[in-house]
Amino acid sequence: MASISVEHVSLTIGAAQILRDVSVQFEAGRIHGIIGRNGSGKTMLMKCICGFVRPTSGRIVVDGKQVGRDVDFPPDLGLLIETPGFIPYYSGLKNLELLAAVNRRASKERLNACMELLGLGDAKGKRVSKYSMGMRQRLGIAQAIMEDPQLLILDEPLNGLDEQGVEDIRVLLLELKGQGKTILLSSHNGEDIDLLCDSVCKMAGGVLTKQ
Repeated sequence: MASISVEHVSLTIGAAQILRDVSVQFEAGRIHGIIGRNGSGKTMLMKCICGFVRPTSGRIVVDGKQVGRDVDFPPDLGLLIETPGFIPYYSGLKNLELLAAVNRRASKERLNACMELLGLGDAKGKRVSKYSMGMRQRLGIAQAIMEDPQLLILDEPLNGLDEQGVEDIRVLLLELKGQGKTILLSSHNGEDIDLLCDSVCKMAGGVLTKQ
């Protein structure tokens, strides 16, 4: 069963064609990788799936609902796209509390558990301005999973992590897959893709091809 169905999606912004007739299905309960250089269109495809950007043509269906018609944004979705925008003078935990207040699906206990899971238990009271790049990335992943979503869309989730951090997040992603989650991730690192992904697509010049 397809969790995400992308059907003949094209996107033009001004004179630039960002996506060119992209069609692909991502099966539920698996990890799907998208590889490609910066500017290839992979981040924009993720934004279209999330409902942040409306494609010029084509349609995207997530769990049976067409994004932009049936729903503005896919339900039960956690995401990390580009640099997480946290409030620097608040603590990591306070940032998660503010985000969780929008949908009210995550208890304070759950937020604390996510901070511990991402190795930020000792830093949850520290201002985000004091976080390293790797710590901010871990916090970004914590906010993506804090509501226990069934679908995760993660754009370069291993960026900025040290060797131990990369290993920790690889283990976490495989554990989430084991819980039946569907994960769509992009990475520049071929090793990450090889170790984690059940299927791989390549994006180049706005064209997506299966590997």
